[in-house]
Amino acid sequence: PTGSGLGGGGFWLLHRADGFETLVDGREVAPLSATRDMYLDARGVADPKRSTDGALAAAIPGEPAALAHLAQKYGTLPLAELLAPAQRFAHDGFAVDRKLADAIARNAARFSGEAAEVFAPGGSPLQAGDLLRQPQLADTLTQLGADADAFYRGAWGQRWTTAVRAAGGIWSDADLRGYRVVERTPAVTWFRDWKITSAPPPSAGGIALTQVLQMLESLGAPLDAGPRTEHLVIEALRRAYADRQRHLGDPGFVTVPHRLSAREYNLALVRGIDPAHATPSDKLNGGGEGGNTTHFSVLDAAGNRVAGTLSINLPFGSAAMVGGTGVLLNDEMDDFAASVTASNAYGLAGSQANMIAAGKRPLSSMSPTFVEGPNGLLITGTPGGSRIVSMVLLAIASFVQDLDVAQIAALGRYHHQYLPDVVEFEPGALPPEHQAALQAAGHVLRATGAPYGNLNSVLWNPRRDVLAASADPRGVGTSAVKRIVKASADETRERP
Repeated sequence: PTGSGLGGGGFWLLHRADGFETLVDGREVAPLSATRDMYLDARGVADPKRSTDGALAAAIPGEPAALAHLAQKYGTLPLAELLAPAQRFAHDGFAVDRKLADAIARNAARFSGEAAEVFAPGGSPLQAGDLLRQPQLADTLTQLGADADAFYRGAWGQRWTTAVRAAGGIWSDADLRGYRVVERTPAVTWFRDWKITSAPPPSAGGIALTQVLQMLESLGAPLDAGPRTEHLVIEALRRAYADRQRHLGDPGFVTVPHRLSAREYNLALVRGIDPAHATPSDKLNGGGEGGNTTHFSVLDAAGNRVAGTLSINLPFGSAAMVGGTGVLLNDEMDDFAASVTASNAYGLAGSQANMIAAGKRPLSSMSPTFVEGPNGLLITGTPGGSRIVSMVLLAIASFVQDLDVAQIAALGRYHHQYLPDVVEFEPGALPPEHQAALQAAGHVLRATGAPYGNLNSVLWNPRRDVLAASADPRGVGTSAVKRIVKASADETRERP
C-alpha cells in the first residue's frame, strides 16, 4: 500500500510474441475543476501540503480502468480471476514486514478516518509481524472484478465523488465518466547493438534514456564502474533532466520537440561536455520522486512480456481513503508544477510544460523498459521517482557489460537531476577514490544515507539457455521462474 493501488495509475509496456508493442497509459488525470494556481497561497507561493496530503491532492485514478483494459484486450483470463489473489490477501490479511512497519510509523500522523483505522487501529501503528487486513478493499476488488465500469459510473462512481468532495477534494461524476486509457507508441532508441524500448510522454523516462544513451555512445563511454564513466553519466543526466524541465509534459497539452530524440541534437549537447570538469547546472539553459511506486517484470513461455510500473506517488499517496472502500487516494497532483518557481516533493523544478490544467496528465518518471541485444533480453524497471531514470540507465549499462540479473539488481546507484546541482549516491555506490575524483572534477556529492529503489528484472538469453529473474535485495519482494517441461505428446507439467 505504500507504492500503488486502485487509487493510482501506471504505465504497462507490452510486447506480444508476434512483435506488436504498445504502452498502455493508465496515468491519473487532473480533475476538470483543477486550476493552474490551486495550490498557491494568498502570497502566490506554492503550499506543498495541499498537493500531497488529503483529497485535494488526488488526481482521477487510472489503474481500475487500465486493469480492465489489459484483461479485456490482452489477457487470457477474466478480470475477476486475475484480481482474486489480491482480493484474498486483502480479506485474509498478510503479515506486515519491517519496511512496511517503518513506513506506517513514519506516516502515522498523516492518516485519518478509515486509513487510520486500517494502518493504526486504536491509535497504535501496525508493527512488523502484525496482520494487515483490509476487508473493505477486498469488497472493492470483488466489485471491480464483477463490473469493471463500476468505479467510474453509476451509483458506485457517485459514491467515490461524494466521499472525495466531502473530504475537501474536487472530483465530479464527469471526471470519472470521462476517464480514458490511452495506448501510445513506445519510445525506442539504439545504443550500439542494443535496442532500448521504454515509456513515451507523459513519462519522461523514454526520452531521457534516449538522450543519455545517445550522448554516452557519442562520447565512447566505456560503461565500466570507473570515475571517468561516472562523470560522463552525470553530465549526460544533467543535460537530459534540463530538457525534461524545459520541454516535457502531457503530449495532449504540449508539443514535445521531436529533436530531443534526434542524434544530431544530442551530439550537439555532447559538445558542451567537458571530459574533465563538471558543468554547473546554472550554466545550462534548462530543470526527486522518492522511493515509492511498484514495478513488475514478466515474461511468459510464448515470449509475451510486460514491464509495468504503478504508483500513487508519495508513501500511501495522499494518506486519505475513500470511506468504506479501503482505497488510498493518490497525491499525483504534486507531480504537476504548482508554479514555475516551485519544486515538487522530490526536488524536481517546475516548468510551463507541466503546469496544472484540467484533464491533463502529470509528467512522470516511471520507465518500464525492455533491452534487447547480443546477450539476450532484459525486462526491467523500478520505483524511485526522479531517480528512476538513472537507476534504469545503470541497469542498462550493467546488462550491456554482461552482468547477470542478480548483479544488475544489486549494483550501487548514483543520480543527478539538473536541479538541485548535486550528485546523490547510496551507501557503497561510490568508493572513496571515485568520490575524490568526482569532487576534483567539480561535482558536489551527497550521500543518501540509505539505499533507494526496488529494481525488479527478468533476463532471458536463449542462446545460453539462461532464464533468470531477480528482485532487488533492497526490497522485500521475490522473483520466480517456472519452466514448462514437455511430459508427453499431449500433456505438460510445470516444474519450478
